[in-house]
Amino acid sequence: MLARYWGISARSAFVSASVVLVAFVVAGLGLALLLYRSLLTGVDDAAAARVGDVAAALQNDTAAELDGTLVGTDQRIVAVQVVDRRGLVVRRSASAPQVPLIDPASIGTDRRIGLPDHASPDGDMRISGQSVDTRGGRYTILVGAGSESVESTVKTVLVLLGGAAPLVAIVAGAVTYLLVARSLRSVDAIRTRVADISTSDLAERVPVPAHFDEISALAVTMNEMLARIEAGHDAQRRFVGDASHELRSPVQAILSALDVAAVHPELLDEELASSTLRPEAQRMESLVEDLLLLARADERGIALRRRDVDLDDVASQELGRLLRETTLIVDADLVPTRLLGDPGGLSRMLRNLLDNAARHAGTRVELRVRPQGDMAVLTVGDDGPGVPESDRARVFDRFVRLDPDRSRRGGGSGLGLAIVAEVVAAHHGSVAIDERAGGGALFTVRIPLGRVAGP
Repeated sequence: MLARYWGISARSAFVSASVVLVAFVVAGLGLALLLYRSLLTGVDDAAAARVGDVAAALQNDTAAELDGTLVGTDQRIVAVQVVDRRGLVVRRSASAPQVPLIDPASIGTDRRIGLPDHASPDGDMRISGQSVDTRGGRYTILVGAGSESVESTVKTVLVLLGGAAPLVAIVAGAVTYLLVARSLRSVDAIRTRVADISTSDLAERVPVPAHFDEISALAVTMNEMLARIEAGHDAQRRFVGDASHELRSPVQAILSALDVAAVHPELLDEELASSTLRPEAQRMESLVEDLLLLARADERGIALRRRDVDLDDVASQELGRLLRETTLIVDADLVPTRLLGDPGGLSRMLRNLLDNAARHAGTRVELRVRPQGDMAVLTVGDDGPGVPESDRARVFDRFVRLDPDRSRRGGGSGLGLAIVAEVVAAHHGSVAIDERAGGGALFTVRIPLGRVAGP
């Protein structure tokens, strides 16, 4: 259970030490087995060579005439016997017993090499043998090679490996612990810095390690995320401030009118209500509706109702409304254009574009609707001061008005074009601002004829 509370360094060290220990044990056992087989092979080869030498000598000499070196012993050969047909040992080394090491009848004319230890009387030698026919009769040659030294050598190696295994595992674990702990210092520095960052100060960034690795990539990603959070927080703060600023004006106007009416009740008449209270209340209602629309767009996108819409008819209705409310010259060219979209959203988009054009126009507003390939193209232009190229992207942000004092003289709350951008995006279209021929601004909206976002 304590392992649950171990840090990454401790767990990594434990796993590393365990893996190294298991690998060392497996490799050690494999090495010991290979060493054992290699030493036995050497012992058996020496015994087989001695059998061959004795067999070759018996072709010319009798057993009694054999050279003493052929029946002598050394570090590998521990016993040599020459057994006659009757089973009697007629020649042997000094260390060999007077009885055959194994039954001579079990040895044929084919040389047998490396009979296992249990075949010998004391179980500590490997026997090789061969029966040969000579002029003096048949002899069986038995040579015993010592396996005790082989087993002793292998046991020594196993003891050494067994003693080294824990040390190697401990060293591997310690090195792993130090390396992981050193690597995690950067992670801990990132964690500490993130813990110190508060919502009141999102300008802080986490330290990025000098070496480019996974941790430095994490730090870079963390800084990018903090930058996005800071930008979103700043945008939210500006949004709240701008909304409060916009709502304050109509509320103050209504309160001022009510204060005057409280002091002078005779002034609270239809003229005050129609000239001050109702327009300011309507302005506040429109602003609240715009804010709610944008809030829903941020949360789940603008919900659109799929249906066939004649964009030229929607434009004609908004054109009629504009003609009733303005004395500007309005030049319209509406080509029948049908698309799949939301009538309310498209009407709202057109109204905002036309109101924006009328607000900035000097004498003229232009409206064009036409199909172009698989797109519906709508343009709204005016002969006003136009939009500087550096501001053409940001005018679609919320509460952006190019008049720096944000006065009500120019009208609008700075949300109209933001709603235009949201409606066009919901229809998978695009909106752009260019300079109108002859001066002024030209808004161009392109919407696919047959594709619309679902509700």
